[in-house]
Amino acid sequence: MVTALVLFAQVILAQSGIKGVVKDTEMSEDMIGATVMVEGTTNGIATDADGKFKLDIAPGPYVIDISYVGYVSQRVDVTIEEGKYFDMGVIKLTSSDIVLGGILIVADRATERQTPVAFSNVEKKQIQEQLGSRDIPMVMNVTPSVYATQQGGGSGDARINVRGFNQANVAVMINGVPVNDMENGWVYWSNWDGLGDATNSIQMQRGLSAVNLATPSIGGTMNIITNPAEQKGGFQYKQEFGSGNYIKSSLFGHSGLVDGKWAVSAGGVRKVGEGVIDKTWTDAWAYYFGAAYNINTKNRLELYATGAPQRHGQNLYKQNIAAYGHEFAKSIDGYDHNALSAFPEAQSGRLYNENWNEVTNKYEGQQYWNSSSKDRYSPHYINERENFYHKPLVNLNWYSELSNNVSLFTTAYYSGGKGGGSGTLGSLKWDRTGPSQIVDWNATLDNNMQTDTAFGILRNSVNNQNTLGLISKLKWKVNEKVNVSFGIDGRTATIDHYREVRDLLGGKYYVSDDNEFDSPGQYNKVLGDKVYYNFTNTVNWMGGYGQIEYRTGFLSIYGMAGYSTINYGYTNHFKKAEGSDAELTAKTGAIGGYQIKGGANYNLSETVNVFVNGGYVSKVPIFDAVINDRDGTVDADRENEKFTSAELGMQYKTINNKFTVNGNFYYTMWQDRSRSVGIRLQDGSEGNIFLTGMDQSHMGFEIEGAWRPVDVLRFDFGGSIANWEHTNDVTGQYKNYDSDGVEEEVPYTYYVKGLKIGDAPQTQLALGLSVYPAKEFRIQLVGRYYANHYANWDPFSRTAEGDTEQSWKTPSYTVFDLHADYSLPLQGDVDINIFFHVFNLFDEIYISDASDNSRYNSYQLRDANDDKYIVNPHSADAAEVFLGVPQVFNFGFVINY
Repeated sequence: MVTALVLFAQVILAQSGIKGVVKDTEMSEDMIGATVMVEGTTNGIATDADGKFKLDIAPGPYVIDISYVGYVSQRVDVTIEEGKYFDMGVIKLTSSDIVLGGILIVADRATERQTPVAFSNVEKKQIQEQLGSRDIPMVMNVTPSVYATQQGGGSGDARINVRGFNQANVAVMINGVPVNDMENGWVYWSNWDGLGDATNSIQMQRGLSAVNLATPSIGGTMNIITNPAEQKGGFQYKQEFGSGNYIKSSLFGHSGLVDGKWAVSAGGVRKVGEGVIDKTWTDAWAYYFGAAYNINTKNRLELYATGAPQRHGQNLYKQNIAAYGHEFAKSIDGYDHNALSAFPEAQSGRLYNENWNEVTNKYEGQQYWNSSSKDRYSPHYINERENFYHKPLVNLNWYSELSNNVSLFTTAYYSGGKGGGSGTLGSLKWDRTGPSQIVDWNATLDNNMQTDTAFGILRNSVNNQNTLGLISKLKWKVNEKVNVSFGIDGRTATIDHYREVRDLLGGKYYVSDDNEFDSPGQYNKVLGDKVYYNFTNTVNWMGGYGQIEYRTGFLSIYGMAGYSTINYGYTNHFKKAEGSDAELTAKTGAIGGYQIKGGANYNLSETVNVFVNGGYVSKVPIFDAVINDRDGTVDADRENEKFTSAELGMQYKTINNKFTVNGNFYYTMWQDRSRSVGIRLQDGSEGNIFLTGMDQSHMGFEIEGAWRPVDVLRFDFGGSIANWEHTNDVTGQYKNYDSDGVEEEVPYTYYVKGLKIGDAPQTQLALGLSVYPAKEFRIQLVGRYYANHYANWDPFSRTAEGDTEQSWKTPSYTVFDLHADYSLPLQGDVDINIFFHVFNLFDEIYISDASDNSRYNSYQLRDANDDKYIVNPHSADAAEVFLGVPQVFNFGFVINY
């Protein structure tokens, strides 16, 4: 007893010891409840809610052991002096592959000075500082070779393009789970509305990437990571306001780590607004749930669930430039002023949207969607195009250390989907007095009300889907330098496609004989009845890979090979099989594809590293390229598209991290891009054949970096210069049969050699200036410059020998965004941050999206045979465009507790 009192008195009088902060290496988060022990004693302490610790110890030399469940412990030698606390600074613990490291391995996240690929990280802080009210892809615009636009301005209607590849060739993954459409590879960002509030970081790996799943990652891979559950308890409330009557409320709560075992986070988002572009309103909810449970030091479970049930008005159709403003059209080089008379200036100017019109008729008919009848969004107008969808994503992750050298990472997931989009069907009345035709709802209603039959209606194109998947990766540490991993990727999806009656527009029924199983008495369709088409597609996917890594202190080398097979199936519920009363079906055998890639990173010094990588991908064709879902025609001989890629890069970072710059060259060749052509078979039936041989090359230089000369000032920069073009004309011939069954050879040529790839700028530059005038106060100005943007065009349309002119090149432009935020100097556990964004600060009028030689909106005249022709092909007046969104603002506050 006396001895204990003496020791206690010594500690109190000494006022010496250790202090510091414990953080996670990957995410730099404070680690709550980490254990700090004096080795060989029982003297220790747990870190507090901020990851901090302060432990009283008598003077002398000690070994301090810092540990946390699921992390690699650290031992630090310290010598404590009389009357002083030894500051251990920030101690970072590395995951032992079963905590957050597990999700990073499942998602194949790249690591600086180790993974030999070009990548950019956008961390949570940057997302919060720059995203505002926009769709998630828009925050990636500051990274090299990435081009994201809001297209028509509808909520969730954004698109992203990487290195000249659209998002059908960009893999998007959420916590390691691929979310590209299983049929066509596309990504619908409205499905992930609200995810930005739960996102911890986004990593854009450009090129073939380090992802070893068989994903469409030719342009790049966008890895979105959310935390399964915050380690620190509390809540966050965020309130936003913005242009277009935008209001968004977000509430997230966190249990924090309980008993060192489990944690739960949950959140909800509500968003409404009338939209900036005409009638692009939004009515959306979103939810997020994350839970983590440490079974023991060797096993951990995580559960994620996220979704965003939403509906929004859309602006899907580009316009001739003159529709948005005659003065702007006249300012564009090469725009034929004679075209102005063909395209009257829209009353709403740059906010014009042809996908809606007013209703003055007192029509109160119901609209049907998502299995029930409802009032329409507005009694004063009707949207021709409305999107409604809910795509939940649920995944259960199990991370297990089977031994000291073997770990298993498994993710089982479910991705559903219910909803679709509206449009017209039948014969409607149109108003053609504006720059483009729009539905005259009043005239259509009057016409339908004259009889019981609705001649023209609103329909829904429905896409309901269910996907189950399993990803499992086994990692074996052979020795200190060699790691080997194997993995499987299995998915199965069922997708129902059909159209249904949405709005009878004053009629009592709509007559449809599209279903061959209907009797004449069943032709009259009412709300919710299926019309036009009704079929089910199935996709069964199985893949596997093997990878080996060699790593020393300065050298990292990896190589991997993967193989996957896909089976497609098709059942048409409206069509009968030939000579049968059964439903028309079609299926393919297993279609195989593979990928081989590898690379090396060499650290020349503590500040400089270089890397090189290369790969070859034989990509399985998408469903839509194999089975024609109109008639069930299967192309059994469809060739895989091939991608060859190589990359060389370098990174420099000063020891004090004040300056960093990354640069790289890349080259990608896309071979055997193909298209479907209808043919007549010998028996007189129709079929399809795919013509291959279309090749294109993508090459360029990318650079990005940051410089912080003083604490109150930071510069960020990123840019790319590229040359994307078709490498050769395509020639060949195929067999066809005339009406008498006589075989004939049909030659074809596509004149595309040297023509530039469209749809994204080939020159990009982004500059950011951040000023920190006071503690917790930041102002940032971001400028982006785009040039050499060729309008999107179809290379298979260039069949005329003399048609070798480049597609129209849009004017270059520069746009600025302003961001500011300030954390109030409050005491206690409550933090309040206020923020403000102005996007397109100087209200620049610019063209963000363009299509060449528009069928509907190019300047056309009629020839002697009364056939229409484009007056000035591949010119400004032959294009249809979306303008960039005008100046908009977003502001609000965040309360953290």
